[in-house]
Amino acid sequence: MQLTDGHSRLARLIGGHPLPGDEEAGGMDFAERMSLWLGTVDAIALQTAQRDAQAVGAAMVPRAPEAAVSLDGEFQQVRQVLLRAIARDPAQDAFPLEAPYACFQRRHLELQRQMGQMVGALRQRAREQMGAHSARLRQLAILDASMEQLLARREQGLLVAAATALERQFKPLHKEAAPGWLASFTTHWQQALQAELDLRLAPAAGLVGALRNEHNTSPP
Repeated sequence: MQLTDGHSRLARLIGGHPLPGDEEAGGMDFAERMSLWLGTVDAIALQTAQRDAQAVGAAMVPRAPEAAVSLDGEFQQVRQVLLRAIARDPAQDAFPLEAPYACFQRRHLELQRQMGQMVGALRQRAREQMGAHSARLRQLAILDASMEQLLARREQGLLVAAATALERQFKPLHKEAAPGWLASFTTHWQQALQAELDLRLAPAAGLVGALRNEHNTSPP
């Protein structure tokens, strides 16, 4: 799911403001990092989900070879729509006399809402397609649904921390008002939103890739 890769990119973009878990996770592999995100209750819930997945029967179901192609196209469409939304300059929506960072904050919240809705729907459709494809993919879909629930609160905290860090970066730049600072910050802000989008899309990308791989390796 490339969760830690997206997390690291976002952390680099916000510079000196580490995201939750960065300090204690230095040098850890994926499994070790995940242990920081899951408490005892979460671990029990994940074990239950694993048992449920293992209990899925191995009986084959009618394969849908077009599903992988359809989801690939939908994934790219969702990503492009959201990238275009991120590319819109927040200053275009600024109101007279409002606080200097208000247009960035308002746009950030709106983009997070759009990303949550569109990426969440894409991920759910991927799981549905996988559930109708093979026992192995049904098992993966069950585990992904469980992981989404377990990590939702921690992921939300990470994204709130990233948004707060961007606002902290804005304030000294606004105060100094060096030539070209606003355009430079806007580009940086957009890069951070792109990293957030990639982080949110990583699980869906993994599901789409698994479905594509299953289709490519399954006998005709």
